[in-house]
Amino acid sequence: MKIHEFQGRELLASFGIPVPMGRMIESIEVAAAAFKEVTAGQTSPLAVVKAQVHAGGRGKAGFVKLVKTPADAEAAARFMLSNRMKSPQTPPEGLEVKRLLVAQAVDIADRAGGGKEEFYLAVTTDRKTRRNILIASREGGVEIEQVAHDRPEAILKTPIHPLMGLQPHQAREAAFGLGLTGKQASQAADIMLRLARLFVEKDCTLAEINPLVVTAPAGGKDGSVMAIDAKFSFDDNATFRHKDILAMHDPSEEDPAERRAQKFGLSYVALDGNIGCLVNGAGLAMATMDIIKLHGGEPANFLDVGGGATEEAVTEALGIILGDDAVKGVLVNIFGGIMRCDVIAQGIINAATNFKNKDGSTGFKVPLVVRLEGTNVDAGRKLLEAARAKVPTMRAATDLADAAKQVCAAVA
Repeated sequence: MKIHEFQGRELLASFGIPVPMGRMIESIEVAAAAFKEVTAGQTSPLAVVKAQVHAGGRGKAGFVKLVKTPADAEAAARFMLSNRMKSPQTPPEGLEVKRLLVAQAVDIADRAGGGKEEFYLAVTTDRKTRRNILIASREGGVEIEQVAHDRPEAILKTPIHPLMGLQPHQAREAAFGLGLTGKQASQAADIMLRLARLFVEKDCTLAEINPLVVTAPAGGKDGSVMAIDAKFSFDDNATFRHKDILAMHDPSEEDPAERRAQKFGLSYVALDGNIGCLVNGAGLAMATMDIIKLHGGEPANFLDVGGGATEEAVTEALGIILGDDAVKGVLVNIFGGIMRCDVIAQGIINAATNFKNKDGSTGFKVPLVVRLEGTNVDAGRKLLEAARAKVPTMRAATDLADAAKQVCAAVA
């Protein structure tokens, strides 16, 4: 589960991590008032208006704007709330913007040698070592994936002990590694410790601050360390014990098909191909997509119906798959373990026979290749062959390679 930036800032603040003042708005009419609120007391008012969507690339798309007057804030809000945001991280049609963050702009200190004092900071899980890890870099404010690819030496990684957590000496060492000294190093280390605690206490899968900045000196005082942007992801299996986090969930930011799948306990992710995949088991689903690619096809989705693979689950899964107009064929790959293959086969036959198409007609129209393996597999295959009259588009495969070849040939 993901949350918006304005919610992430609130979460950081609740753990004592300093963030600029901001206000979330949902209409053009309140943009001017929000600007005045967040810039109150400033001699030279300056704010930033940021689209609140679950996608990156907002700045380059024109959905992050610095504004100096209430009128500018209103104009920025009008543009963002009236246009869909398109970036490399959005669908081709873009995303509708429903919320904006109007926040106090921060004067970031200049870095010796050029650039600004911007840093990247995150806590996530390193699956290679099976431990949480603190990641930090002096290359803040940009896509960290690109930094890791081009200059891996610019990424600092600090493993976190599973019982003792991030230790103060580790945080200080990381702060020094970013080139910070004195009071600013202490402030950064404190933020790291708080972020690591937040990560564990809220069952995060990612807690990211990008950028973490040092503000410019003002009024004879040194600059301070502050979090400017926040990105969080949470473990869906743990949200039941975090009602405050669950309350931040925004279903409108999710793919409608993925929301539909969640209601029926299905794991679904849309892809760009034209061969729908219906599989029981995440590992088997990954192997199915791989073998489709091997034989020249393109999977249209990842869909795991789980170990039961009941008729209801299969029917719903087929509906979700064919909700994608790009799908021209479907590969069903089921291993019958707890559930017998003959029972699964009958469920697939019933689901395909009674399937309701978008035009109101009944029956499966696109090529349907079914590969069964496991308990009572021979009986299941006989049922599939006998049902060809009911579902003429259906074919039984002898093994996974045969299934992939058949479905790829059918959609070619």
